[in-house]
Amino acid sequence: MGIEARTSFQREKNPGGIIPGHWARFLSEALPAIPNRCDRDIVALYTDYESDEYGEYTLVLGARVSSAADVPAGMVVKKVPAQRYVVFLSERGPVQRIVIDAWKRIWNEPRTADYTRAYRGDFEVYGAAAADPENAQIEIFIGVKQA
Repeated sequence: MGIEARTSFQREKNPGGIIPGHWARFLSEALPAIPNRCDRDIVALYTDYESDEYGEYTLVLGARVSSAADVPAGMVVKKVPAQRYVVFLSERGPVQRIVIDAWKRIWNEPRTADYTRAYRGDFEVYGAAAADPENAQIEIFIGVKQA
């Protein structure tokens, strides 16, 4: 459960991308209002891909919930797609840097890797290791097609 925004790689690589403001809104307004949270983790779900990493997609910033019965106004509930995932662990450091660096590593992964991205859903988990935003580490789960 969380808040969603529609964006694209092209929009985000230029000044004026929406993701920084979306995060600020999430942390100040939405996160404290999410009912029925399962844990303290934050989940960033990339879903509803138009095509691939260059097309539009939806970013949902939220948390896992035990019930979707009480969805506050302005929030959505999305299910993480059931599929195979490849997990990447970021380096440790300031969250703004380590997330971008981890995604660059994923995008630059050789196209000969033993998997093919599915573009159904990918997500980041900001768990206990990300509690200190100046010394954070996150996990990125990339949805892949079955071999």
